[in-house]
Amino acid sequence: MSLDVDVDHARASFRLSARFTAAPGLTALFGRSGSGKTTLVDIVGGLIRPDRGKVSVDGKVLVDTEGGLFVPMHRRRIGYVFQDSRLFPHLSVRRNLLYGRWFTRGNGDGAAADLASVVKLLGIDHLLERRPVSLSGGEKQRVAIGRALLAHPRLLLMDEPLAALDEARRQEILPYIERLRDEAGVPILYVSHSVPEVARLATTIVILTDGKVTAVGPVADILSHADSGDGGSVLEAKVVCHDEAFHLSMLATAAGQLQVPRLNAPVGASVRAYIRARDVMLSLEPPHGISALNVLAGRVADIVPAAGGAQADVRLDCNGAILVARLTAKSVQGLALTPGRQVHAVIKSVSFERS
Repeated sequence: MSLDVDVDHARASFRLSARFTAAPGLTALFGRSGSGKTTLVDIVGGLIRPDRGKVSVDGKVLVDTEGGLFVPMHRRRIGYVFQDSRLFPHLSVRRNLLYGRWFTRGNGDGAAADLASVVKLLGIDHLLERRPVSLSGGEKQRVAIGRALLAHPRLLLMDEPLAALDEARRQEILPYIERLRDEAGVPILYVSHSVPEVARLATTIVILTDGKVTAVGPVADILSHADSGDGGSVLEAKVVCHDEAFHLSMLATAAGQLQVPRLNAPVGASVRAYIRARDVMLSLEPPHGISALNVLAGRVADIVPAAGGAQADVRLDCNGAILVARLTAKSVQGLALTPGRQVHAVIKSVSFERS
């Protein structure tokens, strides 16, 4: 299923102008606070009627202002997951989940069969008879996602679902959102301003800046450009082996081999590496006598000045993989960096996640 959006909407001094097509998978709406992410999600969900435009999911038109069509929110078959779980405190987890069937009256036994698969997908079978007050934040969000899925949605909208969780709870729920992306067969529109979160989860990224879509594309392509707002790189990798003596994992990437703190992933597993541009140093010669475990050879592909002119993003071609280093303009000049120059990237910190 795909999502097609072409809308304009004004609210006080703010104006949203968004045009994009989201392919199946998880599409992340990414941008700073006030960029229009939630407004756009509310338009897609039917909470806001746009001034102009059209929205369709898998060819089903939900909004067409020119044709006078506006499908009410409760008839759009869109699941909505908010920052807070919004579970009914007086109902058990099972009854909260089954509340989703209210929106799909007439599906009969289909919804009951779905309950088992949703419970398995989200790992919440042991929670069914408990009430929300006894659940952790991550458990509540998993139940909220399950309730949305049981409404048989054409599209799942997730508006910063991890924003209210601490880091431990985020790490708890992220694998379930990955499974949702890969197994549920429901396209997801996901709002976030967290680069690592987007790097881990997204299939496609839509960058919003001051109410306008400034970039759309695959996660690796978009995050490697300066206009993503917070430069970085995404490398696809596989676990080669584990060094138990030093608690390390060896990973193979197109850019070269990497050593990282021991991952809880089997040999052969696919992972995504997110490397912040500011965590990459450059050397003209192979570095010696340093503590960094990861040094990759590459050549300068291009140099993009960052806003203000004090810094620049140096994009490296490392055997076909793109790696970005954010340097001061003085460092770029001092190293005499130009496209084509061979360099060595010293990686100070890497976030590795399951892909």
